Amino acid sequence: MKNVLVVSNYNAGRKEALAHKKELHKFLLKRCQRFKFISIDELNDVTVDDYDTIFAIGGDGTVNRIVELIVKNNAFDKVLGIVSCGTANLLAAKLGLSQNLIETLKIFDNNNIKEIDVMQINGKISVLRCGFGFDSDIICKTPQSLKNKFGYFSYFIAGIIFALRLNLKAYNIIYDNKSLDTNASALIIANAANMYRNWFSVAENCRLNDGILDIFILKTDNPLIFFIEFLRILFGFKTDSNRALYLNARNIKIQNNWTVCHIDGEKNNLKNDIEISLLPQKIKVLCK
Repeated sequence: MKNVLVVSNYNAGRKEALAHKKELHKFLLKRCQRFKFISIDELNDVTVDDYDTIFAIGGDGTVNRIVELIVKNNAFDKVLGIVSCGTANLLAAKLGLSQNLIETLKIFDNNNIKEIDVMQINGKISVLRCGFGFDSDIICKTPQSLKNKFGYFSYFIAGIIFALRLNLKAYNIIYDNKSLDTNASALIIANAANMYRNWFSVAENCRLNDGILDIFILKTDNPLIFFIEFLRILFGFKTDSNRALYLNARNIKIQNNWTVCHIDGEKNNLKNDIEISLLPQKIKVLCK
């Protein structure tokens, strides 16, 4: 941690991001030869070759932008540190990083580095998951005003609302040369399958560096059955049934004419067949 670039997203909790910047500045003064602070809007204007470490002050969307830059520049020697300052902060939670900045900085001081997998979805980079149907509705249709008022709990509120409006859609999924035709109200492809921070996961033993993608398929449009399945997931009963499927794969293709999905919490319109692959253990991250 000699030369550090700090990328801040001031839209991800503006007051908190500014306070974190001040504390991080003190932290770096004592430890680094050189450091620079930029906003997320300036990210494409810097040369990452000049730095060995990149800190992200923001949420999962900010982290995703930085990971995209690392992959684009083939800069896999860079180490990423995450200072949580967004709505979800799922990757930080999966890495054991605290919401408390002081605790996070203590973890950074330990310099514990893990190499994690990265997904490619039609050329787009993802470190968490992509979601279709119900999962996409929660992420893409939750009003910003609700998120500003209730934070991450707003997704829980939206989840209850959209669970009452489940719709089935036909999917043809090819995974590791196997084919599946199914009707589903939700389809999730996950590198990290944790939700609501680390309260529960839609995959069994999902790890960020296992070289495997986890597939979750919810096959019901009945709200009551959905809530039963949700409780099963919450308490760790993840078994295949006529309500849900749990699969693993390294490469996935979904036949598609046009669909809306989210990739790491960002809305995307995908017009062509969806090709999903894995770059195993490519990104170096600071973790607990």
